[in-house]
Amino acid sequence: MNKSKRLEKIPPYLFVKIEEKKAELIKSGVDVIDFGIGDPDLPTPSRIFKKMRDVLETKEAGNYPSTKGELSFRQAVANWYKKRFNVNLDPADEVCSLIGSKEGLAHLSLAFIDQGDIALVPDPSYPVYKIATTLAGGEVFDLPLTARNNFLPELDKVPEAVLKKAKVLYVNYPNNPTGAVADLTFFAGAVAFAKEHNLLLVSDLAYSEMGYAGYKPPSLLEVPGAKEVAIEFHSLSKTYNMTGWRIGMAVGNPEAVQALATIKSNVDSGVFKAIQFAAIEALSADRQCVASNNAVFEERGKILVKGLNSLGWKMADLKATFYAWVPVPKGESSASFTEKLLDKCGILVVPGSGYGPSGEGYVRFAITLPKERIEAAIDRLAKAQIRF
Repeated sequence: MNKSKRLEKIPPYLFVKIEEKKAELIKSGVDVIDFGIGDPDLPTPSRIFKKMRDVLETKEAGNYPSTKGELSFRQAVANWYKKRFNVNLDPADEVCSLIGSKEGLAHLSLAFIDQGDIALVPDPSYPVYKIATTLAGGEVFDLPLTARNNFLPELDKVPEAVLKKAKVLYVNYPNNPTGAVADLTFFAGAVAFAKEHNLLLVSDLAYSEMGYAGYKPPSLLEVPGAKEVAIEFHSLSKTYNMTGWRIGMAVGNPEAVQALATIKSNVDSGVFKAIQFAAIEALSADRQCVASNNAVFEERGKILVKGLNSLGWKMADLKATFYAWVPVPKGESSASFTEKLLDKCGILVVPGSGYGPSGEGYVRFAITLPKERIEAAIDRLAKAQIRF
């Protein structure tokens, strides 16, 4: 069978390999403490399930949905953005439903990247940005995120020759995998940079509702004039523990939203109506479940950080997301330390190098497991004499 050359250019998806390794260990009898994939272990709020059940009883539930999403869903998204960020969105032209934000991010490249075009992509980053660019025939220019620059890209260091071919700039804050955050000053600079160089600015805001100690992450669209150049992706996956439901939205520049919708209309048929109406319930309800979730993840983060610091690390408490970006001990690589944790402790983490070259020297812990398991992991590290 002759596969396409584009398929040869992309590596196996990072988390598929991790799940395979985990399955092997469990089969061999290892009690694996899994800090791998960022899939919340908390339940989807019951009222969302109830709404889903109610809609399933209606005659229209099984019909084709609108490609851009039911207008009532898009209106709920617009209402939520206004309430949460004081950002005005036209539900008719500036909102599109997604089968999860990953799908939308992947399809966006087909609308904006041609052969030889360049996408400016943070490194390390969520793998989809780079893979989607490659599948569309584009090239990736890495923007290193390091502790020295607070894991923010230094846009002024992008070479002029690269900018002449660049079409898209990605930003993702709160950040996966580093957990870093950005303020409106940074976003304003990114908007100005995109305007100056005629770039589509793509903001991945999947973790906006996961802020701790009173921190509320901003939206890039809060910057005046951002909608002239920006499209923002959001998801209900992390906020409402709905990763498997596959529901998200793209909002912002109407031309960009319509371009994405055009691609989607030719490759999918929209989001199942019952899921959209359940999502309306989530977006329209009070934020009590968000506060409750965040309290759980904040406590877990504190337990992990305190435990690691007792073993020689010097980490600050998490400010956002449910990821801890942990430096590896001297003499270790991301891969070797990941293997050591698996072999000696039965602890599964993700090597930072899996998110790009600048992720080398780190591993990512996803605190999507009960605090007792986090405490057990720290105990295993101590008993194995693994220190920083």
